[in-house]
Amino acid sequence: MKELIFIPLAGLGHIVSAIEFAKQILNRDENFSISFLIMELPLDYGVHNFIQSLTSQSRLKFIDISLDEKTSSGFLNNHETFLNDFIDGHKSLVREYVHNICKTSSCYGFILDMFCTSMVDIANEFNVPSYIYFASNASFLGLCLHFETLRNEQHSDTSRYMNSNEALSIPSFKNLCPTKVLPKHLLDSRLASTLFFDGIRRFKETRGIIVNTFFELESFSLQALSDSKMVPKIYPVGPVVSFEKSGHFRNNSLKIESIIKWLDDQQDSSVVFLCFGSMGSFEAEQIKEIATALEHCGHRFLWSLRKSPPKGKVDIPTSYNNYEEVLPKGFLERTKERGKIIGWAPQVTILSHPSIGGFVSHCGWNSILESVHFGVPIATWPLYAEQQMNAFLLVKELGLGEEIKLDYVVDFEGKNNQVDIVSAQEIESGLLKLMVKSEENEVRKKMKEMKEKSRVAMENGGSSYNSLGLLIKDVITNI
Repeated sequence: MKELIFIPLAGLGHIVSAIEFAKQILNRDENFSISFLIMELPLDYGVHNFIQSLTSQSRLKFIDISLDEKTSSGFLNNHETFLNDFIDGHKSLVREYVHNICKTSSCYGFILDMFCTSMVDIANEFNVPSYIYFASNASFLGLCLHFETLRNEQHSDTSRYMNSNEALSIPSFKNLCPTKVLPKHLLDSRLASTLFFDGIRRFKETRGIIVNTFFELESFSLQALSDSKMVPKIYPVGPVVSFEKSGHFRNNSLKIESIIKWLDDQQDSSVVFLCFGSMGSFEAEQIKEIATALEHCGHRFLWSLRKSPPKGKVDIPTSYNNYEEVLPKGFLERTKERGKIIGWAPQVTILSHPSIGGFVSHCGWNSILESVHFGVPIATWPLYAEQQMNAFLLVKELGLGEEIKLDYVVDFEGKNNQVDIVSAQEIESGLLKLMVKSEENEVRKKMKEMKEKSRVAMENGGSSYNSLGLLIKDVITNI
């Protein structure tokens, strides 16, 4: 049996996608087996329950190599170096597992999360190739590689773009890219940023970079990457989308049934769905602006509304016991005939329903790919990480989204006294453009076309199907 070692980052946006990709490999070649080495983070964010729900099979195993809680939490003492220290702290456990595997199987390679590049060292010790699984898009990959070159090879001070209004020429983008939509950790001069780019530099030591995208979606960015002599082979294998129910709903079918029943009663493409990811929540003032926009725009809506953690505490949002405590007085009564508010949302189930006509999203890449897969146009409201850049990509580069905001940033750490509020007028404007009828809506037409292209890409003979075949051939022939 040919063994592959996957080392993911234990965040939902990373690990769910990596597991779905691993299943693709197993479906294509029955001679492979895959071990996921799970390093549970001390800050959970709902990942533990997901991992606990996973079942090891003969060819897909989930191995917990987590450190004890005291050791793991100790890395939090240095916020700047936490992630690097945490991953490096697991090297000996990875080494031990691979050593034992090699007694009975042939290890054919490591597939590493973008943040786990120091594990290239362990792959080199066993003289096996390593690959990066990049759970985001090709445009962001190009952006990271471009800034790594600016910083480490050209010694540019990218922190000068931190609060500027400049627009930059970046090889993986057709249009000039405003610095205000770039991830802040690409710009600042802190140690964490330096370590991030040290990790990006190590991409160039690997055999290839696997990207969760497809050629028809990001042809410009993928061509720019393939033209670069500084980048390993790129394998676009997407859209890699998970259709399994999340752990939050696996044992709560009644909630899903009530949501589906409500959607079943609505006309096709008539409902706008608002959902902001596993970390998405807003304070009361912003919630009232959203409610006002929904009431004024007149469209039917399904809103995933969740409660923010205490100010300054980074944690996953929780459920409200009573929505009325944050909504405008009388809102629920006035909108009861055309709106439904829920807590945590079974997002894939909802996006797949024919009554959904638009998606107000935080623009996480997994959510974007799910929306593309089901042909649902997006209104952009990014919150953190690379989501502002994703929003720019959707609206300005690909024409698959309408803008509510491109540069909104959530203040997780509670450092800003003045929190940016998106007005009801801005939200309503975005909703009205998003929900324009099909024959008049260019974004909707483009998204429908991209839906078909996304499915063809994954079928036998499609661009992503062929790319995965080339990757498997490379793994087998370069051991």
